[in-house]
Amino acid sequence: MDFDLTPEQEQLRDAVRALGRRYGHTYFVRKAKSGEHTTELWAEAGALGYLGVNIPTEYGGGGGGITELAIVCEELAAAGCPLLLIVVSPAIAGTILAKHGTPAQRKQFLPGIADGSQKIVFAITEPEAGSNFHRLGTLATRDGTDWVLSGRKCFISGVDEANHVLVVARTADSATGKLRPALFLVPIDAPGLSSSQLEMEIVSPENQWLLYLDDVRLPADALVGEDLAAGLPALFTGLNPERITVAAMGAGSARYAIERASEYAGQRRVWGRPIGAHQGIAHPLAHAAIQVELARLMIAKAAALYDAGRDLEAGVAANMAKYASSEAATLAVDTAIQAHGGNGMTTEYGVATLLGGVRAGRIAPVSREMILNFVAQHVLGQEKSY
Repeated sequence: MDFDLTPEQEQLRDAVRALGRRYGHTYFVRKAKSGEHTTELWAEAGALGYLGVNIPTEYGGGGGGITELAIVCEELAAAGCPLLLIVVSPAIAGTILAKHGTPAQRKQFLPGIADGSQKIVFAITEPEAGSNFHRLGTLATRDGTDWVLSGRKCFISGVDEANHVLVVARTADSATGKLRPALFLVPIDAPGLSSSQLEMEIVSPENQWLLYLDDVRLPADALVGEDLAAGLPALFTGLNPERITVAAMGAGSARYAIERASEYAGQRRVWGRPIGAHQGIAHPLAHAAIQVELARLMIAKAAALYDAGRDLEAGVAANMAKYASSEAATLAVDTAIQAHGGNGMTTEYGVATLLGGVRAGRIAPVSREMILNFVAQHVLGQEKSY
């Protein structure tokens, strides 16, 4: 067992950390509260090759895996700049297209994903289906050689920044039976595609959207893969990278919060000594730090298993990593706020601004309850409960 990063991974981590700190949490919050996007940071990360570390080299990427992309997610978040669209575009869309896209789709989309000039967002969640994606209502029907999509999606990240939406639909011939998903690349300006923004209590420059697909007509080559058989494998290909990179982003935010709180506790003096000298402050921070480090170990394991092609084991580890990270991040940010006292609720001290984001991690992209269901069924051998 080797717990050390390779020299190349160490260099990646150090370089991404330096980039993130050059922008910092103040930049991130300013962009979020002004309704702007982190355009400059995204563009620079893309130009430096960090957004494409998991994309094959023949398409302009770094040729690495989810391990490397998780490093990028974690280190930017640890600098106070958690970029959710890294999870959506390079991790989900990039992985799906690299493994299941047609040669033409890979050639068209992967270079732009790698350098950041192309953002593809992911649309699976629906208002009625919730966590039960076996009951998706978005329908894809054939009309000659074309496809026509109709349905609704919700909580879709970054629609206002995207060039395309990767839409998960179900095919008409399976509408009354077992799920047979199909994935489609939908241009953001496609006739019949419209959106409305969801107002969220999360400090983030990346917005959430409702999507409406009203008879959106697409050419045959909008279908991801060579035929409908590619749908289910392609869908599951993207879910584990999503969980791993979301977990990495949460761990990074947790590290940022603990670092801020530790610095504050070491400098803030009350009754003649730093507040960090008191166990009532030090012990909760130490406990949170331990939980974060445990989550980071599971994230590294999940990424290593995924990159090794051990999909079944990676699925279990990815779900556990996402669970552990979301719990640890929520604990870390809450503990950091408490350590700051009243200052913890101010924007200036930069910890309460993380609270909405890490708390959402216990719900999305898969809720903690569904992960517990998964572990109970697939690890402990219990009867399916839902």
